Amino acid sequence: MSTRVSPLERVRAEIDDLFGSDRDLGEVLEEVARLGVRLLMQTAIEAEVTEFLGRARYAHGERARPGSRNGHCPTTVKTTAGPVTIERPKLRGTDEAFASRLLGVGVCRTNALESLVIAGFVRGLSVRDVEAALADALGAQATLSKSTVSRVCEAIKTEFDAWKRRDLSAVALEYLFLDGSHFKMHDGARAEPVLAAWGITTEGQPVLVGLEPGSSESTDAWAGFLNGLVARGLRAPLLVVSDGAPGLIAAVEVVFPHSLRQRCLIHRARNVLAKVPATHQGEVKKAYWALFDDTGAETPDDAVAVVGGRADRFAAAYAKRFPAAVDCLMADFASLTTYLRFPAGHQRRIRHSNFIERTFGETRRRVKVIGRLPGERTCLGLVWAVLDRASRGWRGVVMTPAAVRQLQDLRRQLLTPTTIDDIPTEPASTATAAA
Repeated sequence: MSTRVSPLERVRAEIDDLFGSDRDLGEVLEEVARLGVRLLMQTAIEAEVTEFLGRARYAHGERARPGSRNGHCPTTVKTTAGPVTIERPKLRGTDEAFASRLLGVGVCRTNALESLVIAGFVRGLSVRDVEAALADALGAQATLSKSTVSRVCEAIKTEFDAWKRRDLSAVALEYLFLDGSHFKMHDGARAEPVLAAWGITTEGQPVLVGLEPGSSESTDAWAGFLNGLVARGLRAPLLVVSDGAPGLIAAVEVVFPHSLRQRCLIHRARNVLAKVPATHQGEVKKAYWALFDDTGAETPDDAVAVVGGRADRFAAAYAKRFPAAVDCLMADFASLTTYLRFPAGHQRRIRHSNFIERTFGETRRRVKVIGRLPGERTCLGLVWAVLDRASRGWRGVVMTPAAVRQLQDLRRQLLTPTTIDDIPTEPASTATAAA
């Protein structure tokens, strides 16, 4: 990589490379957390230099202070997450020595790491919160100035605010995934859900679509969220993938009445296994997933029939031992096989919504580090920050010519309105003869 590339851009490139790798998502997120620390510390110290000189990197014109940037030198900082190496900016021609308020002249240890992570990942903490956290960690004389903290936080908040208001008319989805995760975002209140929507586009690319707080996962809450996305231009997807929450299902049927619905197989597996003694869960889990393995069928209808036959045999085998588990499996069973109507190469990707579950788990882990969230905007900022970065590592699907044709046929069947011109009429001779 060119030496003209800034340290910040190099760290961002490393993060993007990680999410483009084939490594386990959990390992990737842990490594990204460490790189995020490095990115945020680098951002903070670069912002300090900008404030000290009175101009941004490569900026020309009137100078607020004599001097200029003169490259970087590596500095390893011992943190609570392990050693982090950042590029300390070097200056020349200044009328006074530059000393970082965060690192000082020769500081090589800091406990302010969590505060910096919060400042970046939460993307919504107030300047006072960040200043107080840094002052607690390093002492009042070592904290960043208000303008530096404000610059770091406001730049990220602006990005989030623009994202949540963006026009969605150009987002054409084949698959829409919906889920919610609960966080404490108001003092003294119970955990409340953050509603999330993400999808896979007609080009096969994953995209994070929307986030919104909700007092519950009721029909009204989900319908309001989905209608808001539609009002911003989102078109109906072919398939909606979700868990079995009644409010969510009802809202989907109202807002996207012509879209197909797939119930997440992983959520249903958890529901089934919750009704089986721990000593038998391994056996039942294996039998459950065997229902949905490759069917060998040539058509979607045949595949559905094969899985249905397997489910009947599963029910016969376990009805006496675990009747509650069987009842759970067979309830709304048709929604578990909808994915079989879609291209074979997409089926394992669209039969569950689990690829966001780990990311939600990582978000909750960060909440524990923070200790408190001063409001719903901060909570949304945290969730978005993690999902936005993680979504760059989500895999999409391959849109082969055959898959595109199959999806187009489904779209014509499901989502194209029937007009009077589409209704076949009798030939005139037949009509006359009948008369």
